[in-house]
Amino acid sequence: MTESTAPSPTAPARIVVGVDGSAPSVGALREGARLAVALGLPLEAVTAWHMPDLYGGYQGEAFVPDGRDLVRAAETGQGEAVAAVFGDDVPDWFHGAIREGRSAQTLIEASRGATMLVVGSRGRGGFAGLLLGSVSLTCTAHALCPVLVCRDVTAPAAS
Repeated sequence: MTESTAPSPTAPARIVVGVDGSAPSVGALREGARLAVALGLPLEAVTAWHMPDLYGGYQGEAFVPDGRDLVRAAETGQGEAVAAVFGDDVPDWFHGAIREGRSAQTLIEASRGATMLVVGSRGRGGFAGLLLGSVSLTCTAHALCPVLVCRDVTAPAAS
């Protein structure tokens, strides 16, 4: 990435990007970095992790994930995305955050005071998107700042 001007470290606003390690989130991080440079703002990548809900009634042996494993997976996913975008030269105006919570709600909370929230789209749409919902759809409806949804241009187009 070519820097024309370094973002101001004292800027009260920032660009927030949701990163989960997927190809669409790497694209969102790349676009967020481009915007941060263009606008002279800091960039914050937010990765959420959440302990799955467990329901009673099952009498057999159950797998209960360890929260530490979920945090490590979140850190690994974010680290790989950051490396894909910045390589070994991570700029000082970039900050990564790992937060506990459901993805959409965590990003909505992170959008408070942000200039823009950038998220990737997995391309789910139509009836399946209505039934299942999505992080990007929830963020566009409830974020506290403008939201940019970046489509994964490497994914095949839906027919």
